[in-house]
Amino acid sequence: MAAKKKYVAYVSTYTMGDSHGIKIYDVDVKNGRFSDKGEVEITNSSYVTISHNEKFLYAITDFGVDAFKILEDGNLEPVNHGTINGMRGCYLSTDYAENFLFVAGYHDGKITVLRLKKNGGVGEITDEIYLKGMGSVAERNFRPHASCVKMTRDNHYLMAADLGMDHVDVYRLDHKTGKLKLVDVIRSEIDSAPRHIKMTKDGKFVYIVHEMKNYIDVYSYKEEDGNPYFTKIQNISTLNDYHAGGSAASALNFSMDEKYLISSNAGDNSAVAYEINHKTGELKKLFCLPVSGDYPKDVALFPDNKHLVSLNHESGTMTFFHTDMEKGLIVMNGKEMKIASPNCIIFHEITK
Repeated sequence: MAAKKKYVAYVSTYTMGDSHGIKIYDVDVKNGRFSDKGEVEITNSSYVTISHNEKFLYAITDFGVDAFKILEDGNLEPVNHGTINGMRGCYLSTDYAENFLFVAGYHDGKITVLRLKKNGGVGEITDEIYLKGMGSVAERNFRPHASCVKMTRDNHYLMAADLGMDHVDVYRLDHKTGKLKLVDVIRSEIDSAPRHIKMTKDGKFVYIVHEMKNYIDVYSYKEEDGNPYFTKIQNISTLNDYHAGGSAASALNFSMDEKYLISSNAGDNSAVAYEINHKTGELKKLFCLPVSGDYPKDVALFPDNKHLVSLNHESGTMTFFHTDMEKGLIVMNGKEMKIASPNCIIFHEITK
């Protein structure tokens, strides 16, 4: 009989009054709950990511980025620290060869590329790009805000969401020098604020969630004659039809088996789930339901797709739910867990 898979969850948090910006939890998949496992001392961890080979975790900190080795039991061992020569970032990811780390800067509108070392550590900066432009002069959307950086699955292009300028810049990555060259722009509606990007494992489809207009744009992707081509195939709301307004879309996560895409809405304080048609790339909305917390900054399905967790940033809680994808329902699963200012969550399978 095959052994049951074991998982931990890493949650990044801001650290007002608590210096431990990464919380580690043992995951009870069967019952859809977490239990405390450990914590890591780091300031204001805006975002964390795991390398594609699942050996290392990288975290934003006030002072740049920190690299950690993921141990067999899921605990984290510090590797080193790298500076990004700018303000604190909001998002980071690696390329698929694990040679480079990309950091998006919301506050200074900057993309930073850093070389990764063979031991998983962060090396020198290879490129720095300050996004340029002037958007609609209203509230926050009047200047560049880099909100997400993700490579295409063929590892050729970096997609960089500019929430302030309402578009996604597409850069060709030079794998020797670590330099970026702008080759395309995916344009969104004015004041839509593209926030996060996900791409299917087969590399065919891209999903971009828009914070201010509360929808997801779906694109097909292909490369021809050394150039990227993105074709818009769907636009779908993250809200229910009857919602009155004053909401901001936030999270964007695949289920572990990539059957579903999950997002969330602050203001509306809801989680939304879609079924993915992997032939067409299109999304089918299954539910949009309240999460019993304020500002769900990140939401994720458990590895079994039968449970869901919401990170409620403003109320300082994680709330848990049973999910029934066929019926389009979520039902509260036990009491909330207290956690100060949670930002994002990653599930990780462990071997010990």
